[in-house]
Amino acid sequence: MARHNELGKAGEDFAASYLEHAGYGIIERDWRQGSRDIDIVARTEDGTTVVFVEVKTRSSDAIVRPEDAVDARKIRNLGRAADAYVKERAIWNELRFDLINIVGTAPENFRLEHIIDAFNPLLV
Repeated sequence: MARHNELGKAGEDFAASYLEHAGYGIIERDWRQGSRDIDIVARTEDGTTVVFVEVKTRSSDAIVRPEDAVDARKIRNLGRAADAYVKERAIWNELRFDLINIVGTAPENFRLEHIIDAFNPLLV
């Protein structure tokens, strides 16, 4: 596995652990529909909201901040993937799209930022 793929996997593991400790229930990880994917599907602690989480991990934010990698095309694809997921699973809960940014080279030095309700694919 390439170094950047290893870093991305470590970031997703770190994000999932963070969410669990924050009271979220992890429903799915790395859910795919064709070429589209959702990094993490979680449920809020009160069970009322399904949260689609995009995780962006970078070794440094000196050149590009992780959240800048989520452009309009990526948001539209996440919306389409979430739509397929909701239809496939017959979900009637409230929906939300969060972004977790992770910067660092290893879990020991990761800095995590959780942006709740980061975007709405219907507005892109």
